[in-house]
Amino acid sequence: MSDHHDPRELVSLGCRVLDLMGQSDLAWGHVSVRDPDGRGVWIKARGLGFDEVGPNDVVLVDRAGRVLDGTGGVHAEYPIHTEVLAARPDAAAVVHTHPEAAVAFGATDLPLRPIGHEGALFSPPSPPRFTATSDLITTPELGAAVAAALGGHNALLLVNHGVVTVGGDLPTAVLGAVFLEKACRTQLAAAATGRPLTWSSDEEARAKRDSVFGPGQVAGAWRYLLRRLGAQGRF
Repeated sequence: MSDHHDPRELVSLGCRVLDLMGQSDLAWGHVSVRDPDGRGVWIKARGLGFDEVGPNDVVLVDRAGRVLDGTGGVHAEYPIHTEVLAARPDAAAVVHTHPEAAVAFGATDLPLRPIGHEGALFSPPSPPRFTATSDLITTPELGAAVAAALGGHNALLLVNHGVVTVGGDLPTAVLGAVFLEKACRTQLAAAATGRPLTWSSDEEARAKRDSVFGPGQVAGAWRYLLRRLGAQGRF
């Protein structure tokens, strides 16, 4: 039976869920969880697509990028994960992907609005944008800059690059990436009509974070996605 508390299993499940939900980008993008013993982060190994990742394809990396456990290469952008988790003691997991609608949305000057339920998870206030570079985040200094831009938010738009999402557990971080992409895609579709837009009030949007995206709802969505993986023989 799978151990859902094993960080290697958690990361591999997160990767496969992201693939299931259309967030694969060849062998790029990564998922991490904080090591429960404080040694660093467990992160997907370099060179694999999300759909290929199993527990043995997850490595423990310290803040300097050294592999402490597991086999496989380290993603050049590991500082996103190590520096964000160092700056956010409330977070246990980080996701970095390149979803198309979120990348397109980030390239505009539009604030993200709670047009659908998903938007309410991130706005108000609108997710911040990281503009220091659109290149890879390959140094601790750039990773720290990403963490500073993220601040206390649950999501960050890396302009002309991708997204970063965080959560108090891995399902929350993974589903955050899924919901952010849907929120961006929904708003872009509505804006493309050229007609005036409506969205939930700030008060209602904040209330939706509990009514629509509370812990029970997130857990239920996660179980559903794991059942879908199981039905495809990928769990």
